[in-house]
Amino acid sequence: MSPRSASVNEELRRRSRERLLQAAVELVSERGYEATTLGDIADRAGSARGLVSYYFPGKRQLVQSAVHRLMHRTLEEALEREPRVEDGRERMARAVDAILGLARDRTVLMRQHMAGLLQAEGFVQCPEQRRLAELLRDTVARHGSPDVDADYPMLRSLLMGAVYAMVLPNAGMPLTPLRAELFTRYRLDWAQGVPPDTEAPGGTCDTDFSRFFATDRPTASGPGPGNRTGPADRTGPADRTEPGDGPRAVDQSK
Repeated sequence: MSPRSASVNEELRRRSRERLLQAAVELVSERGYEATTLGDIADRAGSARGLVSYYFPGKRQLVQSAVHRLMHRTLEEALEREPRVEDGRERMARAVDAILGLARDRTVLMRQHMAGLLQAEGFVQCPEQRRLAELLRDTVARHGSPDVDADYPMLRSLLMGAVYAMVLPNAGMPLTPLRAELFTRYRLDWAQGVPPDTEAPGGTCDTDFSRFFATDRPTASGPGPGNRTGPADRTGPADRTEPGDGPRAVDQSK
């Protein structure tokens, strides 16, 4: 058997990483952070357990990257959904509603994520977090900010504060008053974005995360983005080893 090409190896690595991100979001949503191990995530993703450490230093970094992916893709969907708009106030309203909607509809996941941000590592600097920051900075700029470098951190902090308030166990605030406060601050009309009594197409209540992760798993009907099954892809040896990439040992319980 001839060796795989560099492009094939790169594609296998990309798909493996995508499946790990998706599995992390699914399992933490279902079980919580502490009850989810790296071994569980690897098993759900159909990857060899030792390969997790090739992509991520540990569980917290993996979960933060996975949630930041979910956040930036949810925000991206909200900003670009039809009818597409360039109006800065409408885009700000959509951004606020997208993030608050995650806190309302993915409460367990967002609670675990926010708790993780308070650990010593803080924000994990990864491509997913950077993309989220880019989208929020662009939203601030289009809203008319004269100083994006100052106004972006303020928007980020206000959104984080609202999410914390919503996911606080036994004392969480409802979405409506937090939305009203943010809409007042940014001079937005209540009917803009997605008001609480309506739902955007593909709303955040959907339990299928696959559209956010480009796993490209084949199914009986053929390959497609986000497909979650496919015996050849889940168990094939080509997907469980990375030639030339010696994975480090990892503590599966962390």
